Amino acid sequence: MRVTIHDLQQMKARGERIPMLTAYDYSTARILDEAGVPLILVGDSLGMVMLGYDTTLPVTLEVMLHHIKAVVRGTKRAFVVGDMPFMSYQTSVADALRNAGRLLQEAGSQAVKLEGGEPMADTVRRLVEVGIPVQGHLGFTPQSVNQLGVRVQGRSKDLARRLVNDAVCLEQAGAFSIVLEMVPAPLARLITARVKVPTIGIGAGPYCDGQVQVIHDMLGLYPDFVPKHAKQYAQMGRVMQDAVTCYLNEVTAGAFPTSKESFGMDQQVLEAVIAELGPE
Repeated sequence: MRVTIHDLQQMKARGERIPMLTAYDYSTARILDEAGVPLILVGDSLGMVMLGYDTTLPVTLEVMLHHIKAVVRGTKRAFVVGDMPFMSYQTSVADALRNAGRLLQEAGSQAVKLEGGEPMADTVRRLVEVGIPVQGHLGFTPQSVNQLGVRVQGRSKDLARRLVNDAVCLEQAGAFSIVLEMVPAPLARLITARVKVPTIGIGAGPYCDGQVQVIHDMLGLYPDFVPKHAKQYAQMGRVMQDAVTCYLNEVTAGAFPTSKESFGMDQQVLEAVIAELGPE
């Protein structure tokens, strides 16, 4: 049985931390689900970590549908949130309804995530009214990278007050949770105390109700780049390189495959085939 919004709300009420991770494919989603991760985000960060773009901006709705479907197929218990990509919801409420509906109806996600505060409140409210759960996203919003730059948000009095107001507006509009990205820890603590819905931090310190990390960051799949807000729990990039190097060496040396990795056949059948074909 899948985790529900009610479960997440109860976790906050009990003071339990909510772990969230990204996944972009069936195999990874299955591993995370079996490990017990309650909340999985199919983020538009896949544009960078899976497709090699510099930002999330080139990611389209069709790309998100493709990856969300794979993640949903790999999960049985986790609550799956699908990111709404750039310009799939900013143009109009009607577009947001249509595109968010596709993420649920076609891809099977249990909720959508969109960026923005008070200006997006009406869109969030309308989505929730028709039964589409929404997770908000405040602070550094990657789809606004050309406007904001990659930097911590909310350090000045005006910007801090605005972020608190944005969080309250999203809660009042019906968002079931709010991601806080690259927000000063004391401000994230204030926001978490001011709203009743769970806050999920990424680069927002230890006081949020939960944490989300990009799976590639925590597994060390990019060993040359570790964001300040990330912690490497493994160096899988190095493990993969070592494995591939070993494979290359064994193939070139003729050490792989061996009889253990090969299939045999009936010798009489083989001899009959050779007899029919004649000498080489």
